[in-house]
Amino acid sequence: MGRGKFKGKPTGRRQFSTPEQMMAGTSASRPRTFKKVEAELEEEERSEEESEEESEDESGAEIDPPMTIHCRSTIEEIERQQAHERYMRLQEQGKTEQARKDLERLALIRQQRAEAAKKREEEKTAKEQKKLEARK
Repeated sequence: MGRGKFKGKPTGRRQFSTPEQMMAGTSASRPRTFKKVEAELEEEERSEEESEEESEDESGAEIDPPMTIHCRSTIEEIERQQAHERYMRLQEQGKTEQARKDLERLALIRQQRAEAAKKREEEKTAKEQKKLEARK
């Protein structure tokens, strides 16, 4: 039962399965079409194995089967990660354009901070000298 003005949402209700249901494969957490999906995956694997066997030439040389979408996407993802790692290594070494700009900006900021600290120190010494002169 919901509290207040609005009723409870049906998504908030959970269904837990018993160990017997889980062993039988009829648990509530498993979609009903899971067995169908599992069968399709097994069928794909069998067809891939058959295509690998058929892909051999008469001479015995193996022909590369066409890449599946999943295989291609995983290869592209790995290549992207490797490119990113290469870029980050170059970035750390300061060899990229962005790294050079960052280092220049950092040097400028350090210089400005050093000048500001020097100026504060001079003002502090001048203020102390005025206090000493006023006491005399």
